[in-house]
Amino acid sequence: MKRFVPLSIPNFNGNEKKYVDDALEQGWVSTGGAYITRLEQQLAEFLKVDRAAACQSGTSGLHLALVECGVQPGDMVIVPTLTFIAAVNPVRYQFAEPVFMDCDESLCLDPEKLAEFCEKECKLEAQQLVHKKSGRVVKAVIVVHVFGNLADMEAIMSIAGKYHLKVVEDATEALGSHYTAGKLAGRYAGTIGDFGVYSFNGNKIITTGGGGAVTARCADEVEHLKYLSTQAKDDPQFYIHNEIGYNYRMTNLQAALGVAQMEELQQFIETKHRNYILYKERFREVSFGTLLPFREGTCSNQWFYSLQLREDRLQGKDMRDIIGALQERGIQTRAIWGLIHEQKPYRQNIAYKIEKAPCYSATVLNIPSSTQLTEEDICYAAEQITEVLGGDEG
Repeated sequence: MKRFVPLSIPNFNGNEKKYVDDALEQGWVSTGGAYITRLEQQLAEFLKVDRAAACQSGTSGLHLALVECGVQPGDMVIVPTLTFIAAVNPVRYQFAEPVFMDCDESLCLDPEKLAEFCEKECKLEAQQLVHKKSGRVVKAVIVVHVFGNLADMEAIMSIAGKYHLKVVEDATEALGSHYTAGKLAGRYAGTIGDFGVYSFNGNKIITTGGGGAVTARCADEVEHLKYLSTQAKDDPQFYIHNEIGYNYRMTNLQAALGVAQMEELQQFIETKHRNYILYKERFREVSFGTLLPFREGTCSNQWFYSLQLREDRLQGKDMRDIIGALQERGIQTRAIWGLIHEQKPYRQNIAYKIEKAPCYSATVLNIPSSTQLTEEDICYAAEQITEVLGGDEG
């Protein structure tokens, strides 16, 4: 193997070690340290919201958001099928039922299908959307900004307002993505719906090793989310708890990493943009597929770069074989997710007119996207991908 180009790894070239050492020296390694507050303040300022609450993971943030939405056992929550399963599992944590929705060309939830489902399959009763066949209340919709590409939130918010749906934005891959045109110009992913959730997993644009954050339209709701995430302590000295809480706290050591990473976020986004342009130039004339674009009228963080391969050019090649062949050449790639409605725990749930998602699931290949990539890395990766996929240039 001449060289190794990883898919997506952390970038620790700032003050990470300095701040973690400082947290260790202060003795605040778990909860209650100053870095947690500092990270929350940085996030709120960056996102232009009143308040953000750090938490244990993006998944925990989604669960907290559904709790705050009032999702009850037996309710329905509309979710995308083309996503990572962590966006859907919290629905089941609340003993509710997911309804799977198709994607549009952005890979995000299709607002036309969403509107059609609400209009044709449901009815409004006392300001609640009720699924006609089952009689279940449709309480919320989870919108995932896939790979940092913004969903059509203007359309989705209009539909949600008409049908009294709470909107939870899964912005776990989209920290920094924002609209540049239209009614939502200047608004960031995760700040448009009722709740927004972020992830700081090791492969995200910034990382705390694990961890996440959640925000909401109302600062009081964020305060309540924070309360729930720290075991719902009404009197921490005498252990009084008036609600069911969760151990969804972020540690101070994680937050110390996050504070340093937030200082570099804008630079990371600029690097992502530069590298995307380099890839676009290298793949401009290949015949085996297309480097997927990001939505017009937005500035995406371009967290992941995705090649959509032409089915007629795969020539019987299995995606596993392609990924394996590239791994042998030192290029780490990843298939997009298996559709969630086809996973064993969810096969009995409603999947509404899933038409586009299967094609994307079968043909999208994620390619190296780390912020440490050099121009030489990108040229090498593009060269190896082109050779393996048999894409003749010109």
